[in-house]
Amino acid sequence: MIPKDHPRYRSLIIRERIIEGFRRGIVSEAGLIAHGRGECFDYLLGEKTHPFAEEAMRAAVAMMKLALRPVISVNGNAAALVPKELVELSKILNAPLEVNIFYRTEERVQRIAERLREHGADEILGTDPAFRVELENISHARRYVDRRGIYMADVVLIPLEDGDRTEKLVEMGKKTIAIDLNPLSRTAQKAHITIVDNIVRAMPRMIEIAKEMDEEEAKRVLENYDNKRVLAEAIRTINKRLEELSRRIF
Repeated sequence: MIPKDHPRYRSLIIRERIIEGFRRGIVSEAGLIAHGRGECFDYLLGEKTHPFAEEAMRAAVAMMKLALRPVISVNGNAAALVPKELVELSKILNAPLEVNIFYRTEERVQRIAERLREHGADEILGTDPAFRVELENISHARRYVDRRGIYMADVVLIPLEDGDRTEKLVEMGKKTIAIDLNPLSRTAQKAHITIVDNIVRAMPRMIEIAKEMDEEEAKRVLENYDNKRVLAEAIRTINKRLEELSRRIF
């Protein structure tokens, strides 16, 4: 039991969700490491949502609202941390959920799908081998996508993604939206829109934005969005925080 007055309470609660996901066979061993890396960057960001992340969230929702075939890619960590929010955003934006994982076993795919169904998901793509398509020039298991989903999509939300497939999706002409706490990662650098924020803060806020934004606003938001500027601001924010912390010490 984590006491609520613990200074790291929220971070530790999130960590417990990942551990529970691992015990349920949803999160891979490597997913635990990936979460720890993200936790480090969240600490550097002050564990809060910054204006540059809010701007990216609005652009992400706008892009999905204007898309013809938006899809939300789901891996183990995302399913462990924000299953309810993934399902809700999927329904609001009419963007199907597709299970896509790096360390792939059919059992783990089904467990992630089950986790999403527990939180109200209906059809979940990426679970039926009959619709499986293999992307070229990717050696790991994330090359497998659903013909009805990511393969046909024009916009893909790729929270907690790997760089290889992000590059491939961009190469295929798809617009990509990343949620990544590390603004220096290949995923963050290659995506068309990068939300540098913790997924547990980003997803609820994106749901609020999606409920409020109309098509005209979506067009205006996208016209003024610059992902390079957003990434630069994220890096400057981390640098500024490190300088402030160093001054406190010295």
